[in-house]
Amino acid sequence: MNVKATLSPDDLARACAEAMWKEDDASRGLGMEIAEIKAGQATLTMTVKPEMANGHGIAHGGFIFTLADSAFAFACNSRNERVVAAQGSITFLRPGKLGDRLVATAREISRSGRSGIYDVRVTAGDVVIAEFRGHSRVIGGPWLPTGETGTK
Repeated sequence: MNVKATLSPDDLARACAEAMWKEDDASRGLGMEIAEIKAGQATLTMTVKPEMANGHGIAHGGFIFTLADSAFAFACNSRNERVVAAQGSITFLRPGKLGDRLVATAREISRSGRSGIYDVRVTAGDVVIAEFRGHSRVIGGPWLPTGETGTK
């Protein structure tokens, strides 16, 4: 049975995210949460904790990048193919502050063959604090075994 044929694209994306989340110690360890998953899209959240603040007392850019990168990862792994980042860049627009609940929303811009491009917007409330662009590469292998439907 073909997994893609038995699930809607969004249900497949959620099943892949569930499988990936179980193996993602980094995102879980930083307190990230999955807010929404759809085919080619993902929204993750993270609250800025004291250990995430830099010497200026604001969110360290590395943590903001990591949140954006995780949202990117869940968006590009939503089609039951294992995908990794080939390149990622971020532009910081405003600082994240201690206690901010950051929201990273990733969306697929282009996917062709084994390559994809994804944009991620990171916000704190109504304020855009960063824009990330990631390039992905399919490395092969499914998240869900052949025949698994992801439903119970």
